[in-house]
Amino acid sequence: MGAAIEVTDLTLAYGERVIQRDLTFTVAAGDVFVIMGGSGCGKSTLLRNMLGLEHPARGEVQYDGHSYTSASPARQRQMRMNWGVTFQQGALISAMTLAENLSLPLELYTSMSAGERADLISLKLSLVGLEGYQNYFPSEISGGMRKRAALARAIMLDPEFLFFDEPSAGLDPISSRRLDDLIATLAESMGATVVMVTHELDSIFAIATQSIYLDNESRTLLDQGPPLHLKTHSEHAVVREFLNRGVAEAAAGG
Repeated sequence: MGAAIEVTDLTLAYGERVIQRDLTFTVAAGDVFVIMGGSGCGKSTLLRNMLGLEHPARGEVQYDGHSYTSASPARQRQMRMNWGVTFQQGALISAMTLAENLSLPLELYTSMSAGERADLISLKLSLVGLEGYQNYFPSEISGGMRKRAALARAIMLDPEFLFFDEPSAGLDPISSRRLDDLIATLAESMGATVVMVTHELDSIFAIATQSIYLDNESRTLLDQGPPLHLKTHSEHAVVREFLNRGVAEAAAGG
């Protein structure tokens, strides 16, 4: 598959403080691509830079061969129509019902009638197992349901790219696995490319096809490849330790 996303020589910094430097990698079309690394290494910062929510100190991000970093605001807005994003807590607006939350991207980017929006909202909620919950507020449903509602909002426009920041954070193992399976199933059915920030090993091994490891100490990309391959074959001990930490903790507990 061709490169859907190309990140070239990206340096992330806040003033003089460099978070990550010289990041170069590609995400192939159809991949479930995981950004992983220890706490505070800059995973979410990289995602925000890829989404244009923050501006890199240096480097470029391209989508389908077109630069997002140097594009005009109008062109960037057009490119964002192909994106679906969920953040760590879902980022649903608490004062709005689920239907009103899901309607937002349709109101921003389409000329659909109210009836057409209602039909599509019903369809997307059914895809994530929330049919009939249109009039519920986020506070009236469980954490796992809020995550699924955020996923439904992210797929409202059938995006080419889906971005997730710690999608299963705070969920119990069963709910987390169900969400992982749902993400993978929906992405495959839509033909979407997924970029996910996570430190959850179960999620990484369950659905990731490719990954990069951001290192805290060197502040750069230390390794990349399929997680199962890196788990045993990475040349870097810190990467192997990260991907085998569950095994080590179980051995220590025993």
